[in-house]
Amino acid sequence: MRWVCRARAFVPIPTDEGNALVCGIIGYAGGRDATPIIMDGLRRLEYRGYDSAGVAVSDGTTLVVRKSEGKLDRLAEMLELSPAPGFAGIGHTRWATHGSPSDRNAHPHVDPTGEVAVVHNGIIENFMALRAELAGRGARFSSDTDTELLAHLIAEEYDGDLLEAVRRAVRRAQGAYALVAMSRREPGRIVAVRMISPLVVGLGTGETFLASDIPAILHRTRDVLVVENGEIVDVSPDGVRIETLDGVPVQRERLEITWDAQQAERGGHPHFMIKEIHEQPEALAETLRGRLSNGAVTLDGVEFPDGFAASLDKIWITACGTAYHAGLVGKEFLESMLRVPVEVAYAHELRYRDPLITDRSLTIAISQSGETADTLAAADLAQRLGSRVLALTNVVGSTLSRVADDVLYTRAGPEIAVASTKAYLTMLMGEYLLGLAIGEARGLVGDAAAAGIAEALRSLPDRVGEVLGHDDSVRALAERFAGHEDVYFIGRALDYAVATEGSLKMKEISYIHSEAMPAGELKHGTLALVTEGTPVVVVNTQQAVYDKTISALQEVKARGAFVVAVAYEDDEQIGLQADEVIRIPRVPDLVSPVLSIVPLQLLAYHVAVARGHDIDQPRNLAKSVTVE
Repeated sequence: MRWVCRARAFVPIPTDEGNALVCGIIGYAGGRDATPIIMDGLRRLEYRGYDSAGVAVSDGTTLVVRKSEGKLDRLAEMLELSPAPGFAGIGHTRWATHGSPSDRNAHPHVDPTGEVAVVHNGIIENFMALRAELAGRGARFSSDTDTELLAHLIAEEYDGDLLEAVRRAVRRAQGAYALVAMSRREPGRIVAVRMISPLVVGLGTGETFLASDIPAILHRTRDVLVVENGEIVDVSPDGVRIETLDGVPVQRERLEITWDAQQAERGGHPHFMIKEIHEQPEALAETLRGRLSNGAVTLDGVEFPDGFAASLDKIWITACGTAYHAGLVGKEFLESMLRVPVEVAYAHELRYRDPLITDRSLTIAISQSGETADTLAAADLAQRLGSRVLALTNVVGSTLSRVADDVLYTRAGPEIAVASTKAYLTMLMGEYLLGLAIGEARGLVGDAAAAGIAEALRSLPDRVGEVLGHDDSVRALAERFAGHEDVYFIGRALDYAVATEGSLKMKEISYIHSEAMPAGELKHGTLALVTEGTPVVVVNTQQAVYDKTISALQEVKARGAFVVAVAYEDDEQIGLQADEVIRIPRVPDLVSPVLSIVPLQLLAYHVAVARGHDIDQPRNLAKSVTVE
């Protein structure tokens, strides 16, 4: 069963044309041996993260494909034993979004005749419909991926002109992706299409390069053409021709890249963390893509038995660190939406408890990597007690995704900085989608409410982009924090959940002692620590407790605190109370955490920079905690 929740008045999701960390693509057409050039380009994209890799190379008569799960060294060993000679080829490093990491799911993919080879970044939203259509005509598939369907479609359309075959095929494939194709019958020719996911062309002398990101080709040429959305590219050793998908020729000025290789990897940003903060609009759009469309919420990978959602009497959320803080937001939203009690438990505590988990419980285990040891153990305990376990994770094929009964992937892409940012936001989005779907299944979300929430979720990628426009003002504000050794974050309800994550970001990378608490707790002890100049960050977006939070703000101001507030852009009262206010767009209070955390991420980052710390690799911390 494919679990679908109906909701009316959904509208298409906007996309943000950014340089998100996605799979790596490299292409080459020229007079040199293509395989070493492709492998070198793939190695220069390793920083993006991947789980499998492969190449397809043409020697003028045959199209040879070599691919494997794992690191590039394994692929290199394969090529040493079984070379792939030729003067044109394509390569790919895959971060799985459709089909688990494996040899069979690695790219490139070919059609059954071996005529066409394809590599692809992104998601084909009408995958199921296309697969059923092709299967109905007798197609057999050798992988679980949506990418393989593109090879089938292009082969069906092929009549001797690869460019036209690709043009016709992509009209049948809905989604956001970059596609690169070769044909055995047209050696030396590569055709590519950009539909949101980035592509660049590198220009050489008697050779042309194609890549998903500049670092793959920067050491070979600094002259590039940036392919825009909705364009098709015809690459040969002699150069490149760009057209719109409707066949209109495009004249594009070449750009000279002046970045060094390390800057290029970070997209011109000084650190991966700030790059990933700025990638959050596109990451959110990816989490939403294909899940809020055509009047339905479709949760791929979630296949609850009939009646399960209606019979739920409790939801457990278990996680650690940033994922736990995402769970705190989930608790507030899910209880509000579903009217079911939700308990959030640290995984390292839950695994040693005797919790009252039953077969009428749903346990949501949250882990970016899907390998967090304590979260795996807590999920195992929940299953042994009869609960259905749903994994909310970023990594396809991870241990958590394999052991869970259901999986909702966040699609954030690889996250390189230790301090999590875009993974956190996509976890929140996953919880919102899940709450909307379960609520509809339980008959608790009416048409108007569903449409209102859907519209709010749909707007969030753009709204996050607006908040990121405050980066310069937050940087200036960070100087006021850099010389302190203590900072406090307060809020109530969902604002407290955001405060916990903001505080964690601050301590992780600035090494300032940071504490988060519900605003009402100040008077129960912590107020004794607030003295003249103490920085206090107040998150105040929840209208039901707005005045209560203002009272707490006044309490710390009376003790001389330096108060920075995060509040809605039309909140006039907060400016009379706080020393500084960081504004966010007005959205429904239930979804405000997606916006209110962004200034706190920026604040932590800029404070850490001001203090001269290693931003991407903070001391004593690892990206994934895989031991107890």
